[in-house]
Amino acid sequence: MDLAQLVGAFLLILAGAELFTNGVEWLGRRLHLAEGAVGSVLAAVGTALPETMIPLVAIAFSGGHASEEIGLGAILGAPLMLATLAMFVTGVAVLVSARHRDLGDTMLVQPSVISHDVRWFLVGYAIAIAAAFLPADLVAPRWAVAVLLVILYGGYVREHLRAEGGGSVLDLEPLRLHRLDAGRTAAQDGGPRLRVINVQVLIALACIVGGAFVFVGAVARVSATLGVSGVLLALVIAPIATELPEKLNSVLWVRQSKDTLAMGNITGAMVFQSMIPTVIALTLAPSLWSVSAAPPLVFASAGIAFASTIAIFGPMRLRGVLRGRWLLVGGAFYVAYLLAVVLATAATGSAAG
Repeated sequence: MDLAQLVGAFLLILAGAELFTNGVEWLGRRLHLAEGAVGSVLAAVGTALPETMIPLVAIAFSGGHASEEIGLGAILGAPLMLATLAMFVTGVAVLVSARHRDLGDTMLVQPSVISHDVRWFLVGYAIAIAAAFLPADLVAPRWAVAVLLVILYGGYVREHLRAEGGGSVLDLEPLRLHRLDAGRTAAQDGGPRLRVINVQVLIALACIVGGAFVFVGAVARVSATLGVSGVLLALVIAPIATELPEKLNSVLWVRQSKDTLAMGNITGAMVFQSMIPTVIALTLAPSLWSVSAAPPLVFASAGIAFASTIAIFGPMRLRGVLRGRWLLVGGAFYVAYLLAVVLATAATGSAAG
């Protein structure tokens, strides 16, 4: 029964994320935003909502230490998955479609847009993780870091919106709820009316929030049944499902040779996840955001995310191009971390037995 609820929650969250992404892309068209802003801000935030709602629901509304651990795992798991597994999946998509691309596996990205996102991620996440090394009873400094991260993310968004001008170049699919807008179609200038777009976005948010509530309860029960740490279970399982929107969107955009959108969707989500969800832990569960209060492998996930990001984008910084094969490195980092979690869980189980 718990497994069925877990699967149902995944599906509800992903359905909401797809509706939200489709809606915000149309919003980007209506606001005349270009690729960088749509991919790194609108699409990234939309597809990042599922894994953001899970820790918010777990920490702020569910209550209890087990739920807080699930929230912590979801917060740290999102940057890990984006920097490793999402990169690997996108790299595979590039290699599969390389024969149909003029430049093979060389990606048609704007290096300045991607480098901009990577810099903000490394800085923001480093600040958030540094706060975890403070003594567990120091709450005020954690609140100060939370305020700083919100300000930094605002600056990041402002830079993207200022740097991008003109209209969106996206070839959008019809608004999912376009039938509510009688007499208007996706082919018409301007597309669906703003109020219909807003209705779709609100429905999507309802699906995401509802799915998050069900998910938190199911993971807590499954972890108790299996005798597995809730924080590690959420760290590995939750992001695999909730990062699917980023992965699927990026694969579709790679097939359409919209590589800046494909990568911006992931790197923009990395920036968002490194700053906004961490604020939830810093303010609502400050004692939990501590290296000394969590199992060793929990915050080690941040080190894996940093290493994978540098390994993938370091060559782009040096050579001025990004190749799909470089993204495969993320898969190796993910497998290494997954093996460490499995071994640690097995060792814990043996010690308990």
